[in-house]
Amino acid sequence: MNNFLAHTFTKKAFEQLASISNQYSVSIYLPMYKKGKELNEGLGQSNLKSCLKKVHAVLVEYGYDKSSVNAYLKPIRNLIFELSFWRNPSEGLAIFLDKDKGMRCYKLPFPFEIKTYVADHFYLFPLLPLFHNNGIYYLLELSRDYVKLYKGSRNNFRDIPIKKIIPKQLEEVVGFDFEQKMLQYRTGHMMYPAGSFHGQGEGKEDEKKELLSFFRKINRGVTKIISDKKAPLILACTDELYPVYKKINSYHKLWDTNLSGDPEFKGTNELHKASWSLIQYYFETKKREKLAKFISKFHTSLTTCQLSEIIPAAVKGKIDTLFVQQKEDVFGTYNSAKGCLILDSCKEIRNISLLNMAAINTFLQGGNVYFLEAEEMPVKNIPMNALLRF
Repeated sequence: MNNFLAHTFTKKAFEQLASISNQYSVSIYLPMYKKGKELNEGLGQSNLKSCLKKVHAVLVEYGYDKSSVNAYLKPIRNLIFELSFWRNPSEGLAIFLDKDKGMRCYKLPFPFEIKTYVADHFYLFPLLPLFHNNGIYYLLELSRDYVKLYKGSRNNFRDIPIKKIIPKQLEEVVGFDFEQKMLQYRTGHMMYPAGSFHGQGEGKEDEKKELLSFFRKINRGVTKIISDKKAPLILACTDELYPVYKKINSYHKLWDTNLSGDPEFKGTNELHKASWSLIQYYFETKKREKLAKFISKFHTSLTTCQLSEIIPAAVKGKIDTLFVQQKEDVFGTYNSAKGCLILDSCKEIRNISLLNMAAINTFLQGGNVYFLEAEEMPVKNIPMNALLRF
């Protein structure tokens, strides 16, 4: 079964992959190239060919029947020649293959280091950044004649249908005749005496009232549509409109700064990048709190940087937060029955990635997993630090 999935990797998909225990399971990660020389020269396909050679050699070394290896890897090999797949790349590609379910591959919105892994389970911890510091927020594009709602996160940004729930322009609320009247007033008021159409200031006051009526209907629709009531709402609008909407807003998490400018002239990618930049600090609050707690509890039984303590704690669900150093890995074996941990210097047939094991167990049992640069780690020069629940 071959599934080509783009930007749709969910926690449920992660849990399904984590539940698989099947000999000769293959995991491959590699960057895709969205533009430039690398894309034109097919560097992504070339990298996948190299990965396949490594996986082939490992499978043979593992004792997989030589005559069956090529057939087993055929779905991945066929992917190399799917030209349409490579013409629409994302930042990164993750491929998983096992004997029962076949191949699943995911185009994902951040690049990976090239990695191959063969074991009786999948290598999944590079996917965990999708689920942390990745909070959900909403963006409302707002002008007098243009309204659009998006649901966003660090890695995803999609528009939400608003038809029949939210009016898309002012004239839907106030009527076309009124809009024409306002247009005449706004464009002609310098040419005629103030009282020739409205009393002095009357046109602007009426326009403000109708704008407030328009925004109230938008507010009711937005509040109804937003499913995650904890998610902040950002307005993309001119500085003139923000205080007007804020006055009638009833949604409890309206962001206190608008994304300034006319949103109608900004592309979706630009809106995503700018809105995430505005909101990112808010979603990193939890990580900062966990780091601060680790430091405050240092030298107590609630923190550890010893692998001999972290691995069994992860298996037993004792880890509240696991801090992992970027681009690090730890290999070895762990016998939970005997409590025996053996570390190795590299991946071998008989061992596994202990970091993968610790991260998956922590995440699946409700813990947090954060990937940090070397200088950010609470205890330096150690691949994992853990804040324990008890």
